[in-house]
Amino acid sequence: MARTEITGRKPHARSSRRGVTRAGAIRKAPTAVFSVASFCEAHGISEAFYFKLKNQGLGPDEMRLGSRIFITHESAARWRTVREAATAATTEKAIVTASASGSEM
Repeated sequence: MARTEITGRKPHARSSRRGVTRAGAIRKAPTAVFSVASFCEAHGISEAFYFKLKNQGLGPDEMRLGSRIFITHESAARWRTVREAATAATTEKAIVTASASGSEM
């Protein structure tokens, strides 16, 4: 390291940033389940959209403890797999339809 008398900079004590996010918040220990709010945050959707999906029967399986609603990580993984498969099927159907309509010309 360069000497302070040469660089003109003040020496500073190095602090460990382990366990601290870029915003400076302290990270919490991971939980075994998601709450509805943490599930939505982790999957980048709003709570309103979560409840819209739930009402359409497209939401993840829920676990109720008293009045609280939790989603297990396994349930979230199954939900993602089903949603990805549905998206792939829709995309494949659109490609087949587009190629079939293009060959009629």
